[in-house]
Amino acid sequence: MYVLGITGPSESGKTLLVERLLDSLDGQIATIKHCTHQPDIDTEQKDTARHRDAGATTTYGLADEHGWFATGETRSLNETLDELAPSYDYALVEGFHWASIPHVELGSREGNGKTLMRASHGDSVDVKKLTELLHDTEPYITLSSLVHRIKQSTKSEYSGAIATFTGRVRRLDGPEDSPTEHLTFEKYEDVAEHRLTELCSELESRDGVYRVLAHHKTGTIPAEDDIVYVVVLAGHRREAFDTVEDGIDRLKEEVPIFKKEITVDDEFWRHDTPS
Repeated sequence: MYVLGITGPSESGKTLLVERLLDSLDGQIATIKHCTHQPDIDTEQKDTARHRDAGATTTYGLADEHGWFATGETRSLNETLDELAPSYDYALVEGFHWASIPHVELGSREGNGKTLMRASHGDSVDVKKLTELLHDTEPYITLSSLVHRIKQSTKSEYSGAIATFTGRVRRLDGPEDSPTEHLTFEKYEDVAEHRLTELCSELESRDGVYRVLAHHKTGTIPAEDDIVYVVVLAGHRREAFDTVEDGIDRLKEEVPIFKKEITVDDEFWRHDTPS
C-alpha cells in the first residue's frame, strides 16, 4: 500500500487534492483525516450518539447503501495504516504533518517525512507527476499484508502451512547494556532489491514450497518496532519452518543492507549480518 500525506494550513486545499487523487488513482483507496474535534457525521444511525455517550472507544456505523464509517478517540495513525495495508492499494492521509510518511506540502506547512512535492494550493498540484513520485517511494508493508498476498497464490490450494518470521528492534541485549533508541537502515537500492527477489525465487524452487515473500524496511525504526518479514507458503509445516529460517539467515548474509545503531551512549554503522 502506498501512503501519501497531504499537509497544509486551513484553506490550502488539502481536501480538494484528496478528491482529485481519488479521481486519478486506480485501485482500492483509503482516506484518513486528522480532526481536532469529533466530526459531525451525516448519517441517520441513531445508535451513534448513544454509543458515544456510553464511552465506546470506536463507533462503527454500517449502512446498506452508503458503506460504513468509524469514529473513536484511541486510534493511532500507525494502527490504522497497519489495518488498512492488507486490503488497500493507497492511503491518503490528510493533516498529519508530524507523521514520517511521504507527503505533499501545501502552503507554508512542512511535513515530517519525505517531501515529494510542494505547491501553493491543492488545485495547483500536478496529480500525474505526484502519482509517479509516490510510486517511487517504499510501500507501506506489514506482516498481515504479506500474508494476505501470499494467500492469493495460484498454488494456495496445495498449501497446508504458512510460516512467518518478524525481526524487530531489540531495545536491550541485557540488563547492563545501553538501551537502543532506534536503528537506521540503508540499502543499495537496485542491488538489494534484485538480490532479495533472487533469494525468494531460489527458496521457491524447493520441493513443497509454493511462494516466498520478504521485506526489509529502510529509514529510521524505533526500538520495539518491526524491521523485517519473511513469509513462506508451503505444503507442510516442516518445509515452511525450514524455509523461513533459511530465508532470514540468507537475507541477513546476502542482501546488502547496512544499519546505524543509536544507543543512549553511542552510534555506529555496521552491515546487518548474523553475529
